[in-house]
Amino acid sequence: MRSAWLLAPLAALDQALPPPMPGTDGGAVVLAADGRPLRAFAGRDGVWRRPVDAAAVSPRYLEALLAYEDRRFHWHPGVDPVAMARAAWQALRAGRPVSGGSTLTMQVARILEPPQRRRSLAAKLRQTLRALQLERRLDKAAILGLYLDHAPFGGPVEGVGAASWAWLGKDPGQLSHAEAALLVVLPQAPGRNRPDRHPERARAARDKVLARLADTGTWPAGVVAEARQEPVLARRLRAPTQAALLAQRLRSRDPAAPVIATLVDADLQAALEERVRQWLRPLPPRTSAALLVIDNHDLAVRAYVGSGAFGDPERLGHVDMVRARRSPGSTLKPFLYGLAIDDGLIHTGSLLVDAPFAFDGYRPGNFDSAFRGPVTAAQALRLSLNVPAVDLLDRVGPARFAARLRHGGLRLDLPRAATPNLAMVLGGTATSLEELVGAYRALAHDGLAGRPRLRSQDPIEQRRLLSPGAASLVRAMLVAPTPAGGAPTGPPGLVAKTGTSWGYRDAWAIGVLPGHTLGIWIGRPDGTPQPGQFGAITSLPLLESVAAALPRRPGARWQDDAGVERLEVCWPSGLPADADPQAPCPERQPALLLAGQRPPPLPDRLAPGAGAELAILLDADGRRRRPDCAQGQALTPRRLPRWPLLAQPWLDPQRQRAARPPPWAPGCGQPPHRAAGQLRLAGVVDGATLKPAPGGDGSVNLRLVADGGEGRLWWLLDDRLLAERASGLALDLRLERPGRHRLVVLDAAGRHASARFQVIE
Repeated sequence: MRSAWLLAPLAALDQALPPPMPGTDGGAVVLAADGRPLRAFAGRDGVWRRPVDAAAVSPRYLEALLAYEDRRFHWHPGVDPVAMARAAWQALRAGRPVSGGSTLTMQVARILEPPQRRRSLAAKLRQTLRALQLERRLDKAAILGLYLDHAPFGGPVEGVGAASWAWLGKDPGQLSHAEAALLVVLPQAPGRNRPDRHPERARAARDKVLARLADTGTWPAGVVAEARQEPVLARRLRAPTQAALLAQRLRSRDPAAPVIATLVDADLQAALEERVRQWLRPLPPRTSAALLVIDNHDLAVRAYVGSGAFGDPERLGHVDMVRARRSPGSTLKPFLYGLAIDDGLIHTGSLLVDAPFAFDGYRPGNFDSAFRGPVTAAQALRLSLNVPAVDLLDRVGPARFAARLRHGGLRLDLPRAATPNLAMVLGGTATSLEELVGAYRALAHDGLAGRPRLRSQDPIEQRRLLSPGAASLVRAMLVAPTPAGGAPTGPPGLVAKTGTSWGYRDAWAIGVLPGHTLGIWIGRPDGTPQPGQFGAITSLPLLESVAAALPRRPGARWQDDAGVERLEVCWPSGLPADADPQAPCPERQPALLLAGQRPPPLPDRLAPGAGAELAILLDADGRRRRPDCAQGQALTPRRLPRWPLLAQPWLDPQRQRAARPPPWAPGCGQPPHRAAGQLRLAGVVDGATLKPAPGGDGSVNLRLVADGGEGRLWWLLDDRLLAERASGLALDLRLERPGRHRLVVLDAAGRHASARFQVIE
């Protein structure tokens, strides 16, 4: 009863004057996957802290701390009478204070409420009372935790977690004996013993701790002797700024969190940040870059470079280009081909046509202004040809394509009031590097796209973008054949696609490996064009370099999909070569198909109902007749290949002869629906040899005219677009060098005329 009477006033006083307790100071540290700090944000008081649990601190540090500072910490009530008596006796004998006698609890009280005069009797009494209050309110683990997180370690560093990284560059759980002793002594005189400024003083103070630990038997003499030999090597004090924009992004998401753990690989992050910095050196001023690497298994972000020069105002280094919305160039094309495969429209060997064509007034051209005529779907994707891609998108449907991408997590931003259109697949929209990388992961993970995960607590979100078979086929289409005797340009297993936006504003390279998906953007954050900088030369080499630096899992390689067939198909039909022995097969192409699928040839743009064959009847003389013109003769059926009209200007003479039907029998007449409006070329004769005029400048000048045809005419020289003209308008052509040339003019209905000629000196 008496004790309760005595304690009641003390309890009331404790409630009336509670000890100050630390609150949220606004500081934070962002950690890599292994616990290393990526970026530290100072608190409102300008201090760097990294809260750490005692279990995460090296036992060597805790042993040294308690042995040197407070041997009876676990049993005293906040004040150690034995230590106080020893300190008083030593002071009487020496005539001055020799040791303070403070417990760890008293030191915590002094840290939480710094005295105005440190060595005054009033300050000591106040610390003593506060220590008793702390012991009444908190258990020993909590008091030790306050010391571990708030003890001063020199400069703006507080807490052993921050100090271990700031001064030693390592996790506090991995301290050597010498390092543990150094961190124990720093709070006694954090300014005087700063290891970066006063390494000899710091070493002397550390050795004093080591001597005490040897005297008390805390550590064996041999361990202490070895620790004395270790030099004091402190790093230059600076806040870490790796993955700076990722850290800023996560902190803005959770501003109250003192510790934010990411999934970033610290070593990889540091290496790739330096690689990006070096890559930008020779590029035009104000160029920036962004890089993202994710693990295909769990979508964990392993490297995140939001800017090529964080903090550089000229390069707008504060802008996170991983999340910025930019034109994707041609990087959406793989998903279009995959969707067309899933729809049964094409296989890898399907015949597509790369030729001038207007899609309701939209006239796409290729990056190099050249056209290649008939190509396989694999060639069209690998070469990033624009006309075949727009043709496919028109057949799949722009709205459906955009919806499929959106379902897979890839949002497309269109101009205001615009609806999904054919220009999307050539970059007429906007998306982000983060979403592109998440979508490309589908090519490496059975068609499942996913949202890149920044933290371990982020859920694994993945959605079906393509079937596993279509993802496998698209991967195969993107792999360029290795030249004879040559070697692949990138690391083994890399599958990549580049893209360049209109005006050279954005240069992209996105790649997949069995273990990782990675993407790179290079350009100017303000959108200024950079002529000559495009994906294949600006971003792809860096992508290959980064891919080669990524860790490999043993045995990681692409697996052949069980749902894929490997066949030879006939052109122009696109059907298996062994499906019909009687079908015309002037050309065979290797193809990969989804098991059980047999996509028919795509309808001819200019003759949708014509099909890929022409069925004719021949008489005994090999002349062509109609059934109503048999005149009693037995007619023999024959099947000829029928190439798309747009492809015909690119057929070599052999293929043209194979597709040309024999002449009609005399008197049998012409077919009922004869095509009209033949196109005629004037100004150069097929097979001509041209020579510069004497006394001129050495060039050959031609005035070309094409009559007939429908609508506007496309003029091509050596498969490159020269001009568009109305029928009957002249085109002036100047040839300055000797060589062989092929001139083609074609109209919107597929009619064409051509001439081969050469220029000599």
